[in-house]
Amino acid sequence: MSLLVVVIGFTIMGFKGLNFGIDFKGGTIVQIEMKQDFEKAEIDKIIKKYSNEYQTTKANNNGKIELEIKSNSLDSNKIDSLFKEIKSEYKKAELTSQETIGASVGNELKKKAWIAGILATLAMLLYIGVRFEFKFGLAAILALVHDILITVSIYAMLQIPVNSPFIAAILTILGYSINDTIVIFDRIRENSKKMRGKDVAEVANISISQTMTRSINTVLTTLFTIVAVNVFVPSVREFSMPLIIGIVSGCYSSIFIASPIWVILKKKIEGRA
Repeated sequence: MSLLVVVIGFTIMGFKGLNFGIDFKGGTIVQIEMKQDFEKAEIDKIIKKYSNEYQTTKANNNGKIELEIKSNSLDSNKIDSLFKEIKSEYKKAELTSQETIGASVGNELKKKAWIAGILATLAMLLYIGVRFEFKFGLAAILALVHDILITVSIYAMLQIPVNSPFIAAILTILGYSINDTIVIFDRIRENSKKMRGKDVAEVANISISQTMTRSINTVLTTLFTIVAVNVFVPSVREFSMPLIIGIVSGCYSSIFIASPIWVILKKKIEGRA
């Protein structure tokens, strides 16, 4: 199942690539304080006259109703005309800021994201290797790679815009997914001492069964909160959406991928010994 999702996702990525947003491709961010409630669909109709590719975010910031527009095809003249049209419909609206982001900022962001991800992964591999054993660490890291690949593949398939909150979500997924995996590995380690002589696959199976309810319940309670945030707080959807995908994938990989990989590594090493 995982391989199918990844193959489809990366095939689409090979033809279309990821749908990188303004944070990576560069463009203009326009912020307008509306000072009154508004229908986002009506605003989108106005924006479409001036830009084909854009994102809008509606936010209620301490009672201030704000509109944020991100586009890579808005120049100063278009912004003036766009704001005048919005102003004619919403008299209280005020243009609070407009900022241009260069593509070089996005390239720098990608580079730093890679560095952060690699350093975090190496740190977790070192910790698990010292705290448990290297085979546990390698299995856990492979499960984390799986979670990232699944999230990226789904984004490629659905062509969801990728912006800086996506990077923050990916790093959060790394930390959250490893937590579930460590809980199962800790139980495997305990049961390995109690069940000396039993096959490692049986020990892993028993350990997964003992921790499965806890893992699923933890993920469900977390998902209830994040899904609620995703539905009711549109301004953070770019962060909450990849989190939802990554947390579900992390629960799946902790049970069905990390532990079986550990069993495979354990048997191969013991077989050689």
